[in-house]
Amino acid sequence: MHTYRSHSCNDLRKDDAGQGARLSGWIHRVRDMGGIVFIDLRDHYGITQVVINPQEDFHMDVHHWKLESVITVTGDVVLRDEETFNSKIPTGEVELIAKELKMESLVEHMPFNVALEMEMPEAMRLEHRYLDLRTSRMHHNIITRAKIIASLRQRMTGLGFNEFQTPILTASSPEGARDFLVPSRLNPGKFYALPQAPQQFKQLLMVSGFDKYFQIAPCFRDEDARADRSPGEFYQLDMEMSFATQDDVFKVIEEVIIGTFQEFTPWTTDEKEFVRIPYKESMLKYGSDKPDLRNPIIISDISPAFVDSEFTAFASVVKKGGVVRAMKVSNHAGASRKFHDKMITFAQSVGSKGLGYLIFENGELRSPIAKFLSEETINSIKEACDVQDGDVVYFVADKEKNACRICAAVRDELGQRLNLLDEKEFKFCWIVDYPMFEYNDETKKVEFSHNPFSMPQGEMEALETMDPLDVLAWQYDLVCNGIELSSGAVRNHRPDIMLKAFGIAGYAAEEVESSFSGMINAFRHGAPPHAGIAPGVDRMVMLILGEPSIREIIAFPLNGSAQDLLMNAPSPVSQDQLKELHLKLNLPKPKPKMQG
Repeated sequence: MHTYRSHSCNDLRKDDAGQGARLSGWIHRVRDMGGIVFIDLRDHYGITQVVINPQEDFHMDVHHWKLESVITVTGDVVLRDEETFNSKIPTGEVELIAKELKMESLVEHMPFNVALEMEMPEAMRLEHRYLDLRTSRMHHNIITRAKIIASLRQRMTGLGFNEFQTPILTASSPEGARDFLVPSRLNPGKFYALPQAPQQFKQLLMVSGFDKYFQIAPCFRDEDARADRSPGEFYQLDMEMSFATQDDVFKVIEEVIIGTFQEFTPWTTDEKEFVRIPYKESMLKYGSDKPDLRNPIIISDISPAFVDSEFTAFASVVKKGGVVRAMKVSNHAGASRKFHDKMITFAQSVGSKGLGYLIFENGELRSPIAKFLSEETINSIKEACDVQDGDVVYFVADKEKNACRICAAVRDELGQRLNLLDEKEFKFCWIVDYPMFEYNDETKKVEFSHNPFSMPQGEMEALETMDPLDVLAWQYDLVCNGIELSSGAVRNHRPDIMLKAFGIAGYAAEEVESSFSGMINAFRHGAPPHAGIAPGVDRMVMLILGEPSIREIIAFPLNGSAQDLLMNAPSPVSQDQLKELHLKLNLPKPKPKMQG
């Protein structure tokens, strides 16, 4: 028999009764039933009940062992009495009668009880992450993540993609988020950067002639934490295709995403393609380019209704170039005044001056501002929002960008408060036709609005003949349930178009040549048209598992302050290490303590 186990703690069944077995695992629970001791023994695979009879010489030792100690048990498999079957576990019809028992690792102290699956402070969970990962929920999450990644690899390989690894130590990029920098010992005063994404390398692989590339790629960005974003590092399904259009990328990703979500969730769908929403339409109807399509509330522009309105609070906004946006909530007329007041308070918390509302019920109109609205204005609102009896219309007046942001937040809040979202549904969409450029009101300059390396729609002719703010790009985002899963683009593979686009955004040709010399020079040696995307693996797993935070699906995440409480990172380094790297620290002075 094997030194540690003949079976896992999930293997034994009633057909094994009468045979000998050896199991190893962690003591999950202990129950003393008047002399007979029952141990739930747990390993990676499951749980088996072990019985220790009073006549065994190791019987008394068990009372001194703490939960989560590791033991090896050898004994006989017996069938449980039918009334004691445990239907909650696969091994619930049998138990192991212990004949030999060996302590492999005795626990000295446990900060919390793994078996109880209690809510614990995040700091404690992260400090003792190896214990947190023993809980059934977290163990399931990490195993599911591994299976999802394996499935993604299999699907991409099945579609003819080859997996290549790209460098972890690379050059810092002037575009994008803040880099993590690594000092070079052999090149004093110079630094590597951890890659924010394998962007340039995967494009260079296309120039190299490999045609279809993918990678489960680690990416590093020095960003603040959010519920759907881990500070420091994350993983993405990075892919690129040569001689490919936007439609080609969509076809691949739709097949992979739909197949993966259906494999790991009860979600069913007949759709083979995701709905495509132009950026401008998305901003109007949802106030955001990350819409949650489970929410049926649509935002409408009702600015024309207030052009000549006597309601000066809104009319003045429209005259100054602002907008009035409205959201109809169907069958909501029965909501209390308290509900509307809470929504006003919420709107104010996200930057709105207020939140108007109109209640249409039994052919009558109720609203604190009804007396300020003409019949013509009311009819215009009803027509624009397709109002029916029993509906409520909320509306916001502000500059267009502010109105979009506020309405998006109010729409999401209404969706949550009114339980309009089906938690078991996944609604995907492509956001397409992003503007290539935008005007920055603060700098008074035209800037890139999204990805500067995207091909403009219309290519060079569009850049030379159109107003830059009217030029659209072959850029696209994949969104699911209000969460951005990925951004992608048809790449700009022509140096002349790239230099022209950067010139419009205020970059000198010399600056572009210097910053992106490797890629631009490669493009001058025969670059195929190519396109790609990189769905976030962490966010996919979070959605599939229904977890509210990305830290719940990562084995060893950083906390919200980008600290690893388990390994105490980041940590100070010695003066010898700094000297070897030719570095000196110039730390900020500590802030003076406030006098109480």
